[in-house]
Amino acid sequence: MKKISVRAANGKYDVVCGRGVLRELPRVAARVRPDGAVFVISSPHVWRHWGSRVERLLGNARRATILIDDGETAKNLATVEKACRDLVRAGADRRALIIAVGGGVVGDVAGFVAASYARGIAVIHVPTTVVAQVDSAIGGKTGVNLPEGKNLVGAFYPPKGVVADPGFLSSLPPRDFRSGIYEIIKYGVIGDAKLFQFLEKNLEKVLRRERPALAFVIERSIAQKARVVSEDEHESGLREILNFGHTFAHALESVTGYRKYLHGEAVGWGMIAAGRLAVEKGMLSPRDEEKVARVIARVGPLPAWPSVLPAQMIAAMQADKKTRAGRLRFVLADRIGRVRCGVEAEEEMLVRVLRECAIASVQPETRKSRRK
Repeated sequence: MKKISVRAANGKYDVVCGRGVLRELPRVAARVRPDGAVFVISSPHVWRHWGSRVERLLGNARRATILIDDGETAKNLATVEKACRDLVRAGADRRALIIAVGGGVVGDVAGFVAASYARGIAVIHVPTTVVAQVDSAIGGKTGVNLPEGKNLVGAFYPPKGVVADPGFLSSLPPRDFRSGIYEIIKYGVIGDAKLFQFLEKNLEKVLRRERPALAFVIERSIAQKARVVSEDEHESGLREILNFGHTFAHALESVTGYRKYLHGEAVGWGMIAAGRLAVEKGMLSPRDEEKVARVIARVGPLPAWPSVLPAQMIAAMQADKKTRAGRLRFVLADRIGRVRCGVEAEEEMLVRVLRECAIASVQPETRKSRRK
């Protein structure tokens, strides 16, 4: 078991990670709320696999379990309202503790519910996907989508603890598992060249879910996320690096109605687009861009780039939270292991990059010919 501490405005909390750490959940919950009732928020799919084990661990402390749809299309205010009303009916008061058991959607919704219900109650995250374990469960970002854009309504609300057990990942379908690997690649590009080199050499072991390789990349990613959010909780500076690839990714999700891509898949495309933009800007060498694109490709085929005009993508990006005074700002790499924030790009350059991604999606060999 590894314990990684995260600093937050309302105090420090720990991420405990490692195979078998789910057994620590009762102790973590008791430290947070020794005399409060526990309310679990999960999804039907996750609860079918893991509900009986969580119930046994929590015992009589668990007052109720609230199940929500964990699809991206259900990550909205209607789901938040339903969960809050279910808490009222179950008798939750200000001393209640929410335990979120699920992937990124469950964690984001449950975190926002905790931030809002009775003006704030405690929450512990038990992430069950790769994306949630290495990224979304850590750092206190909560929120839901609007038709106009992703995560536009939410709050910074740190959990009281995170229990990240790679054992949960055994039940993940292959596509969902691969989706999380793109977020791990992101950590290598933005600040951990050694992690990226490990992925170059050992990606197949990670994809086979071999325990030592998987443990290494998960712990390394968690440590980096913890370091970044401890230094910049509210995304006023350093934390922006975590948005590498996400301006493109959120636009891809928005223009396809959150139905075509898993979040990590959109991030995979977003990193490819960000790499091309960085080369266009003269920041990143074509060799490093090629390295990043090659590792992304080795994870598996991404869903095709959508059949939308560049203008539609740019309009969707304009709705992103990272836009300032109507000007798009990107996180771009200048080498593997280091990125720069707040980089602006001319619309003509952006259109060119978007068109290249669309062409590459249907003609994979275009990348090679472009280099010759």
